[in-house]
Amino acid sequence: MSKVKTTLAPGNRPLSPFMIGPYYRPQLTSMLSITHRMTGLALVVGSLLLAGWLIALAGGPQTFERYARHIHAWYGQVLLFLWTYALFFHLCNGIRHLMWDMGKGLDIDNAYKSGYLVIAVSLVATVGIWAAAIVL
Repeated sequence: MSKVKTTLAPGNRPLSPFMIGPYYRPQLTSMLSITHRMTGLALVVGSLLLAGWLIALAGGPQTFERYARHIHAWYGQVLLFLWTYALFFHLCNGIRHLMWDMGKGLDIDNAYKSGYLVIAVSLVATVGIWAAAIVL
């Protein structure tokens, strides 16, 4: 039995696609994929905060008032805004992935257009919901 030995010259070695810097430039699609995962984690944490809100509500007026103080503070409002954006981004990007699963929009041009559309729709929906909440 003979062993086949293959060697690559030092200048011909393949580079890992995960090398960042001069070798690999992050693409919109890869960044949206990573962001999709991060927003999924953010939604879990935000859901725990919403569960805490319900628990505080069940705990009575004093408990709810202490919890509501944090929600109404600037940092609570920022967290709620980011959670809202994460919700819309994850939803829109999930729909984009469903379209890909059906074989639609897989070419580079459509992948980039749908990526920018996900970002834009998420932002507009977030600002729209917050504007409606402020008016009401």
